[in-house]
Amino acid sequence: MAATHRVSAVIFDLDGTLLDTERATRDVLKEFLGAYGKVPDAAKEEKRLGQMHRESTTGIIADYGLPFTVEEYSEAIYPLYIKRWQRSSPLPGVNRLLKHLHKNGVPLALASNSIRRNIDHKILKLGELKDCFSVVLGGDQVPHGKPCPDIFLEAAKRLGVNPSSCLVIEDSLVGVQAAKASGAKVVAVPSLQSQRHCYSIADLILYSLLDFHPELWGLPPFEDRIQCALSMEPLLSNAQIGDVVLNNTHTIRAVFATGEYTYDSIPDQISGIFFGWAKSETYGVFKAVVSIGWDLSPGKFERVMHICFLDSHYKTKTEDRLELLLIGYIRKLQSLENISQAMSITDEDQAIARDALDLPAFSEYAKARRALDIPASSEYAEPRNGLLLA
Repeated sequence: MAATHRVSAVIFDLDGTLLDTERATRDVLKEFLGAYGKVPDAAKEEKRLGQMHRESTTGIIADYGLPFTVEEYSEAIYPLYIKRWQRSSPLPGVNRLLKHLHKNGVPLALASNSIRRNIDHKILKLGELKDCFSVVLGGDQVPHGKPCPDIFLEAAKRLGVNPSSCLVIEDSLVGVQAAKASGAKVVAVPSLQSQRHCYSIADLILYSLLDFHPELWGLPPFEDRIQCALSMEPLLSNAQIGDVVLNNTHTIRAVFATGEYTYDSIPDQISGIFFGWAKSETYGVFKAVVSIGWDLSPGKFERVMHICFLDSHYKTKTEDRLELLLIGYIRKLQSLENISQAMSITDEDQAIARDALDLPAFSEYAKARRALDIPASSEYAEPRNGLLLA
């Protein structure tokens, strides 16, 4: 791919861009407000995404009539956030991208509207990759937070580069606005799919960092695909078989052990063709390809998932329960205007997945696959959202 613009440094947002902290903390406010007989207003909370700490806190106190100052509220809710941050993890494609850029000597910065104290807690979930950043800035370290450009201008200054030579990767609209105001190029990876239409000012919009191509920005390209397949950190989900789509392909719905339909085990930023294993309560473990997308057509807003079983002798029926372990990525969806067409799993997708699951490069996930066969009572595994992890 030819470079559309050459950059010399990359600046990342943190929450919803690198770490899945926003999903991990989704119920914190509900839990906190419940003690005061209040219920979160989803529309108001959606608008607070990416705001500065003080701005967000001031709004929450006012909107729900809480008996706190900003400082008192922050201290009261802080322990709940620390506990939930421990559940967060890097989003798909993050580890791969950070390792690649750092290995190739690309200067990296982290610029978040979170206060620095919170950043220092959350960034620990990146493990050793936290040391890839030569600059880390919080919203309390600049005069004005996003959507003002201050934090990106300061990050570029500390990196020793011109802001116009920087690429910013952001998930929030206020972050994209701030980055554009700084003069940087911007890749948006929206964490709220319902707002994708609002990100037109970004230079590029992706569903996840699995689809990021460094060479578009004059950066060294990835060279880690194996026979058209990309290894990734495992995604796990409980699911239930839905209607037949075509031959051995069915719709599926992720589901918690309680029976409530949900997609909380799969990040909202996930879209494309994936592969791995599916365990049926009746028939055992089978190779599978899964297409994941969003139906954003007028009057609709919902995630759509299809599964194709690669074992032709596999017989299933509607309402069968599955445990999914997705460990590889093939490609992004095509023709997103037509979700039914976009979700199609081709013969080539199936061939790539079938071959990849037998490659030694994917053997590191053999233990995770075996976990699907370990009883819940085993001392070697523990349930998580109804799934078993080795």
